[in-house]
Amino acid sequence: MRHFDDGDELDAVIVGCGAGGATMLQRLARKGWRVAALEAGPFWDPEEDWVSDEAASHQLYWTEPREIGGDDPVPLGSNNSGRGVGGSMVHYAGYTPRFHPSDFHTHSADGVGADWPIEYDDLRTYYEQLEAELPVAGEDWPWGDPHSYPHRPHPVGSNGEVFLRGAERAGIRVKVGPVAIANGRFGHRPHCIYRGFCLQGCKVNAKASPLITHIPDALAHGAEVRPDCMVTGVAVDEFTGRATGVRYVRDGRERFQRASVVIIAGYSIETPRLLLNSASARFPDGLCNDFDQVGRYLMVQGAPQTAGRFDEEIRMYKAPPPEVSTEEFYETDPAKPYKRGFSVQTISPLPITWAEHVMAQGYWGDEFRNYMSDYVHWACFGSLCEFLPLPDNRVTLAEEKDRHGMPIAHFAYSQCDNDRKLMDAAQAVMEDILTAAGADEAITIKRYAHLVGGARMAKDEEHGVVDADCRTFAVPNLYIADGSVLPTQGSANPALTIMAVAARAADRMARHAVG
Repeated sequence: MRHFDDGDELDAVIVGCGAGGATMLQRLARKGWRVAALEAGPFWDPEEDWVSDEAASHQLYWTEPREIGGDDPVPLGSNNSGRGVGGSMVHYAGYTPRFHPSDFHTHSADGVGADWPIEYDDLRTYYEQLEAELPVAGEDWPWGDPHSYPHRPHPVGSNGEVFLRGAERAGIRVKVGPVAIANGRFGHRPHCIYRGFCLQGCKVNAKASPLITHIPDALAHGAEVRPDCMVTGVAVDEFTGRATGVRYVRDGRERFQRASVVIIAGYSIETPRLLLNSASARFPDGLCNDFDQVGRYLMVQGAPQTAGRFDEEIRMYKAPPPEVSTEEFYETDPAKPYKRGFSVQTISPLPITWAEHVMAQGYWGDEFRNYMSDYVHWACFGSLCEFLPLPDNRVTLAEEKDRHGMPIAHFAYSQCDNDRKLMDAAQAVMEDILTAAGADEAITIKRYAHLVGGARMAKDEEHGVVDADCRTFAVPNLYIADGSVLPTQGSANPALTIMAVAARAADRMARHAVG
């Protein structure tokens, strides 16, 4: 790997090396830019660092101190944050659907959410490119913008068979996939062995993540990844108004990396936190925060999980967790008392997560042990509900400071009435499918998944932080290329869309030769 010095003025420095940062790094390196990504966590070695153990996977999560609040506080950790090169895609389930065309104009069409300053067509080519690069396996997709995938779908395990059987009886259309797991060998990567540990980091490297797809290619084209580097501030020249680089801590010592362009890709908690912590005389309330937009409109997805018990053994963990899914309920249905919608997919909680599911029902003692010993008889589905962007769902700085001396993030979150109705509707659909498949009991845990927003894309600086090209309105050579720029959440897992937005931004940045 190439190594730059702090004194070198890079063409670009990237803060964070997850879905957005890694994609940006690879794209710019391929264009000949001198570029480095600074990552707060380690540079993972799957062979040495990961084990097939649910508890031991906690090292993959961002577990630095944070405060949560609001009427419906969101737990932060395993299913909505990542630590290390590859970010949360290291421990995501591998599910990679596209957003729908309707996601880009929910306010105009449905009177809720926000309109993006770009359209679905602006991302279509990037979706196609990334689906080939990862690659993605799945059946032909009939929802949103109908399309095919480069690899055929994977064989379906028992959990998927339950979904297929129940959906057919309930009259609900479902499909197999899409997952970023090649169906067969792909380059130097082996076939998926269906071991059930996708969420713990794929030790065999069958599941795609930037760590094993885009990072190696970026390094081969001259980029640097600098792990264990906590960026604490973005420096802006008070006379030119341009970013000059980033302050960061490595090995206990503060350093400064110069760059012509600064790109932040720290995701929806750390990106607003970094901007707010980069206050100056010019930006007394935080960098790029002249209109109090930084940290606002942060969204999660409602993610209830419903499990059904069957007399036969299911062994739901024996396959990629998201095998079978449906987007039949994704769009606004005028006949329903809520706007927008939800998707449903198979999921496969391992025993610790299953214990949390059981305890949420109030079971303990003998009853709890009985449910745990019955684990192999349960099938489980999960829904992703499109919660709406609200201005008071936001990140601010707390009084407490972390080990680097930075104020920690405070994340306040409250649901609206539409959010709650979506959660109830999704639970009812999952219960219907499980009952139709023959389940004799169903239990649900209500939870959250995925973070987006906090530095959203908009047409002007009074309504957002970045423009359609992910360039901040306030600082012409400062970009944000992660999930924080998404104006709406959709009912799709966001990883592929984050990568597509970053890939488009890299093309636009290079074309205009900013910096």
